[in-house]
Amino acid sequence: MYAEFFGLKQSPFSIAPDPRYLFMSERHREALAHLLYGLNAGGGFVLLTGEIGAGKTTVCRCFLEQIPANCNIAYILNPKLNAIELLQTICDEFQLPHPAHQSGPETAKDCLDPLNAYLLDSHAAGQNNVLIIDEAQNLSPDVLEQLRLLTNLETSERKLLQIILIGQPELRRMIAQPALEQLAQRIIARFHLGALTEAETAGYIAHRLGVAGLASANPFKKNAMHRVHLLAQGIPRRINLLCDRALLGAYVNSSSTVERRMVDQAAAEVFDDGGPPSATPSQGATTWLQRKSGAGAGLVGTAVAALAAAIALLGWTLWPRPDNTVGTATAVSMSTQPVTNASKTIAPVAQSTVATSQSAPKGTPVAPLPTAPTALSAPVAATTPPVSASKLSAADLTTRFPRPTRDVTDAWRALAPAWKLPASTGDTCQAAERSQIHCFRIKNISLPLIQQLNRPGIITLMDDHKKPVYAVLTGLNDQGASLQMGTVTQTVPLESFTQLWQGDFATFWRVPPGYATKNTTQPKGKTTAKTPPAPRDNAVPGLDWIAVKLAQLNSDPKPTGKATLDAALVAKIRAFQLAHGLKPDGVVGATTFMQINRATGVAEPRLQPR
Repeated sequence: MYAEFFGLKQSPFSIAPDPRYLFMSERHREALAHLLYGLNAGGGFVLLTGEIGAGKTTVCRCFLEQIPANCNIAYILNPKLNAIELLQTICDEFQLPHPAHQSGPETAKDCLDPLNAYLLDSHAAGQNNVLIIDEAQNLSPDVLEQLRLLTNLETSERKLLQIILIGQPELRRMIAQPALEQLAQRIIARFHLGALTEAETAGYIAHRLGVAGLASANPFKKNAMHRVHLLAQGIPRRINLLCDRALLGAYVNSSSTVERRMVDQAAAEVFDDGGPPSATPSQGATTWLQRKSGAGAGLVGTAVAALAAAIALLGWTLWPRPDNTVGTATAVSMSTQPVTNASKTIAPVAQSTVATSQSAPKGTPVAPLPTAPTALSAPVAATTPPVSASKLSAADLTTRFPRPTRDVTDAWRALAPAWKLPASTGDTCQAAERSQIHCFRIKNISLPLIQQLNRPGIITLMDDHKKPVYAVLTGLNDQGASLQMGTVTQTVPLESFTQLWQGDFATFWRVPPGYATKNTTQPKGKTTAKTPPAPRDNAVPGLDWIAVKLAQLNSDPKPTGKATLDAALVAKIRAFQLAHGLKPDGVVGATTFMQINRATGVAEPRLQPR
């Protein structure tokens, strides 16, 4: 109903688990990485838990889109089964015949024999087999024990069946029982998907609106988004229900913006007496519209209320739904595709603020991840307070920035204080190497990847005389960018920014101990291509450090001895890259080091929240 009014192509807040709308918060990326890790972990259990509506099923759908061709999947959605029924369902999912060998009821052996033979044959053919059980909190202890026994099917090299359990928080409590100790010991990776932070809630709302086709300003005012977060408690499904009804209320009032009072009224409709939010779109819609029309809803008035009531009686069959024919998950493709000439595409991007990434409440992976990186740990220079975002054109670039930076060397020097680098009159990059900090440049980069890297950097703008001007990018989100030149900081809308920006990005990154490869990026001249990645062999600089850090993130035992770039480590690198917005090619380059630094809490400055 309201989609056309707000310039949307479809309803942005459907509760259907559409992977295109997956908002990849830091926790969602880690959850996806844990599932992907399970594909190459040699068998056992992977456990993904989360609150109701936190996005577990959507993450799983996204995971299914990343399954390689040599992986066979059995997916059980309704696990309220006894042990025999579970075995029968697994055989059915793998399309295995399992007739009873004797007269009478089918036994466990009738299912286990063909399943064991199938797993051995597929292993010999180089295939992996994964069993995914959603809503696994409904499994009984005896069924969980039967699942544990399935992991005993193994060769001398690996277990033949990988089992992924997805469920609500009580699943963790079930597995913690003494009777299931043997199963608990077989869990190779576990992750709890918590609620979104307030900053992530704002990013989530903006992301879904962007995927739905919003081309204008975000209709949700800042105080309205704050209220949404408080009332929805950071749970994505609750956010969807609340935002959907709030947009409907704004539409009925012919308002182009959603205000706090509309959110409060929407909460009264969808959260009924403070209980769990209803999942039925029609519930409460009629009373909302009748109340608004009775009070004078503006231009749409009683006709809209009557139309909504009729639609409600029909089960809201006319409610706009996402086009399910699109098979690519927007949030994932944005993160996983190679960086190409995408700099001029304003894709929906995740919120990068002081409170994003892994700030509480956060997921609980086996190895605790660090707290969110702070904003710029030191000012890039003494700055005037940022002004409100206003359009910036090439003609007024030098007016807004009275002393534009024309020499990129000066821009590197302006960026250096954020990294606590000493002042240098010579080559800034060479001086930085003495502090184990290298320079990095890339000619074509997307805005989402800049937000993924989440660090201040140098960008090139073009003035009205087609001459380059260099600015330090100090803040970026889905609405605008904060730019600094000299002592002046200006905040500009993304539309203005992308019209002037040349698609480049340059920054520093902290190299690990023992990283000896000479930095090939120089600060002088125009921006050049990306620093070549490290070679894919056992001479990769910092490979031991990489192995230790990935083991930390995956809750694996700390590696001993010299690390080698074998298939297992490459698989971990690819999973990490995919989960952190990089091309999952297993090649360890500067951006991979940057993201490992970020995930493991290495001290580096971060973009400000704007």
